Amino acid sequence: MMKQKVGLGYDVHRFVEGRKLFLGGVEIPHSKGLDGHSDADVLLHAICDALLGALGAGDIGEHFPNTDSRYKDIASVQLLEAVYALVRQDGFRVNNIDAVIIAEEPHLKAYKDAMRAKIAEVLDMAPGDVNIKATTQEGMGFVGRKEGVAAYAAALLIRP
Repeated sequence: MMKQKVGLGYDVHRFVEGRKLFLGGVEIPHSKGLDGHSDADVLLHAICDALLGALGAGDIGEHFPNTDSRYKDIASVQLLEAVYALVRQDGFRVNNIDAVIIAEEPHLKAYKDAMRAKIAEVLDMAPGDVNIKATTQEGMGFVGRKEGVAAYAAALLIRP
C-alpha cells in the first residue's frame, strides 16, 4: 500500500537595497532583493517547510538556523537539496508541489517556467508536477505596500 504525506509551508522576507532577488532558484531582475541570512528565496523556503512538514521533521529554521555562519548567504537551492535528501532518506519521493508567491512587484509571469524547471530539477520530478502561481495583495498589508514578498507551498510525498 502506498503511503502519502502532505505538508504546508510559508515564508516571508522584506525587500532591501543592495541584494539580488532570487525566487524559485532563479535570479529575477529587480531594484531590490530580499533580506535574510541566506539568499532569502521565499519560494524555496516555503517549499522546504512544506517538505519538512510532510516528513514531520520540524521547519527550515531548525535545520538551517540563522545563527549558523555555514548558512550565511547560502543559495536556497542548496537548502532545498539538503531537505530533499531527507525526503529520499525516509523512502519518499515528491509527487507534486503547488505554490503561490504573493508580491506587488516584480511581475513574475515571465519567470514561472524557469522556476518550475529549477525546482523540478532539484526534486527529481517533471516540471509539470510543480505549479507556481503569483498574485498580489491588492495594495493591502506589507506586501501591498511593496515592503516584501511572501510565499505558500503545499507538497505531497509518496512512498511506494
